[in-house]
Amino acid sequence: MRQVVREFQQQADEADFIAVIDDTGSHTARELLEEAVRLAEALTADAPDAPDGPGDGPAGDGSVGTVLVQADNSWRTVAATLAVGLRGGVLAVVNRHTTPAEFAAAWEDIRPDAVVAEPSAMDEWTVRTRLPGPARTVLDGWTCRSAPHQREVARWSDGVLIGLTSGSTGRPKGVVQSEPSLRYAATSTIAVNGLAPGDAVAAIVPLSSTAAYCFGVYLSLLLRGPLVLTGKWDRAVALRRMADTGVRWTMCVPTMALQMGAEAAGSGILRGVRSITVGGGPMDRGALARAERSLGTRILRVFGMSECLGHTSPSPDDPEEIRLGRDGRPFPGTDVRALTPDGQVAGPGVTGRAQVRGPSLFLGYAREGRTDPPALTEDGYLPTGDLLMTHEDGTISVMGREKDIIIRGGRNIDITEVERAVAGHPRVARACVVPVPDDVLGERVALLVVAEDGSRIELAEVIGHLESVGLSKTKWPEYVYDVEELPQTKVGKLDRRGARDLATDLRARETDRRGEA
Repeated sequence: MRQVVREFQQQADEADFIAVIDDTGSHTARELLEEAVRLAEALTADAPDAPDGPGDGPAGDGSVGTVLVQADNSWRTVAATLAVGLRGGVLAVVNRHTTPAEFAAAWEDIRPDAVVAEPSAMDEWTVRTRLPGPARTVLDGWTCRSAPHQREVARWSDGVLIGLTSGSTGRPKGVVQSEPSLRYAATSTIAVNGLAPGDAVAAIVPLSSTAAYCFGVYLSLLLRGPLVLTGKWDRAVALRRMADTGVRWTMCVPTMALQMGAEAAGSGILRGVRSITVGGGPMDRGALARAERSLGTRILRVFGMSECLGHTSPSPDDPEEIRLGRDGRPFPGTDVRALTPDGQVAGPGVTGRAQVRGPSLFLGYAREGRTDPPALTEDGYLPTGDLLMTHEDGTISVMGREKDIIIRGGRNIDITEVERAVAGHPRVARACVVPVPDDVLGERVALLVVAEDGSRIELAEVIGHLESVGLSKTKWPEYVYDVEELPQTKVGKLDRRGARDLATDLRARETDRRGEA
């Protein structure tokens, strides 16, 4: 993180500027750097070889070591980034809602030298028993605890950021990314969206995710313009703040984009925003088109992951068919391919297993305090677990996850195919298809749905629509449950596990009611 922090510091020395706008107001670059210096001093107070001043230690000595920070959407996350960058350390980010069990697992994988968080989080995560040294007050009321032992960051193989992702296992995994990787992904995003130095960008997704951090904090440090933050997700607050502060770009998950579109109610409130990048969940062209017309901006569907941030993106100038109907084209230098079951590269129009290779490929996972290199193919590709189809023009379409299937009576049902068909219904705002257990067939198909107008959507209405679009009867949902909102993960993505549990619970209640009747 040292390079981007040095550039940020140089800009602040030449002329101060607003670097963060959050729930507490505006914060200048110099103010954040002052907080960063104080935090760096607290982090190195117990270190045996603490240097005399910011950045005075050898480039690779990791004077602050590996610092695990509660990354909230406020100026504190940026100040912590600056502190770690000033002293050549490694930053690990964690969400405040991380459970004690999840924190314990992350601790074993990362083995940080210091933790910075609000006092209640420090207590909940029992940090005192892990770092028994003195607690120091930092960042206007937060707490810092650090270890007195020698700090060594070479164990991360030139990594500078560790972000947690649950992936498909449910156990948080630490994804180790290098600064060149972050820089490549952020600069590519800046270029494709036509952003300029000093532009304001917004971060409305929790900054504890690798992607949100890269395309929020790191990207704004590169632009050296305001980073506009909202502490808790509130669609009305997010819309008004982005409009009032002249935001030019933001990234979010599909649910957020659709919710903001509904809140905007056709006002075009974000007409000053050049584009909104959307990824990380099921996306329907029609629903996204309605949202962008309501907001007054352009929405760009993208494909990416924590493990390879240099993903794909269309251009804001692409036609709707490309921007909203596909998932972009690879950034320059990134290769995305699909393989057929026999291991051959799939041609255009053929669905295969997705693999990716490029400058933002991660260094590995954090395991027992070190970087565990990823399992790549012989020619350096990372299998993503997605199903993908390429097109003649170089764009791609993600067709779903390899494991996103429901097995009903021995027949495989593609969840993504059903969701896309359901999403075309004009009264459906958001939908999620999940399996519910069945004693006879093993699994049956259930649908959780959020209606555009908040009214009830009946099973017969859904089936009538699916029949009209030609979806095979064998794939139709057998249960439909109206919900106010789909379950979401801590970073705002669709929580498929939570959705499955919710549908199973609703099905059980329905069965109990019928039994009582």
